[in-house]
Amino acid sequence: MADGTVRERRSEWDSNGGQWEYRMLRIPPTTSGGDARRMLTDEAEYGRWELARLRLYAGGERRVWLRRKIIRVRSTLADTVG
Repeated sequence: MADGTVRERRSEWDSNGGQWEYRMLRIPPTTSGGDARRMLTDEAEYGRWELARLRLYAGGERRVWLRRKIIRVRSTLADTVG
């Protein structure tokens, strides 16, 4: 139920012209799964990134695409002065 609400808010945000910022990370095959998970968790918690796509290649390399909303802030100063 809550998952549907989040999807509805995201699709509404997208339809109103919302934009995303993307970042691609390459994780070498020598990195353990736990370390990769820890790194992505830190990016999500502190950088406000969310997982958009993850690809695992034959050699063991992982490529991760992260995204976050671009929030444009409008000045309210013009509304109060005048």
